[in-house]
Amino acid sequence: MLPSTISLLLLLACLLQLVLAVPVDIDIEKRVTHVGRGTWYHPSDDQGNCGYWDKDSSPVVAISLQRYNENNGANCNQWIEITNQANGKVAYGKTRDSCVSCDTSSLDMSPSLFEKLASLSTGEIKISWHFMNPSWSP
Repeated sequence: MLPSTISLLLLLACLLQLVLAVPVDIDIEKRVTHVGRGTWYHPSDDQGNCGYWDKDSSPVVAISLQRYNENNGANCNQWIEITNQANGKVAYGKTRDSCVSCDTSSLDMSPSLFEKLASLSTGEIKISWHFMNPSWSP
């Protein structure tokens, strides 16, 4: 082979390695839509599992303890889009806590967030929800 051809092949091989070595940040979880039950709680009663003290007027969410533990709290401060299946209302909440009584498809919301979807007296609603991209904010 000619020296210029060898040089070109080596250059292409190096570029290919560089392209393959670049990390790609893909968040599959945000694309999964979960369907479960939505309830409300008072985040002001205790410090959330993510380490913050929140007010009842803050748009915060507690995800299931199982989901929280499975990813070591990696969803803390990640926004979630929540839809009330009965009326189509949509609201956004920030993950700040875990919920012991929630299954992996359910969420516990602050009163102010729940009220964007339904009356507090409803107590429990059917919801669909998904995580937003970690860098997303309303």
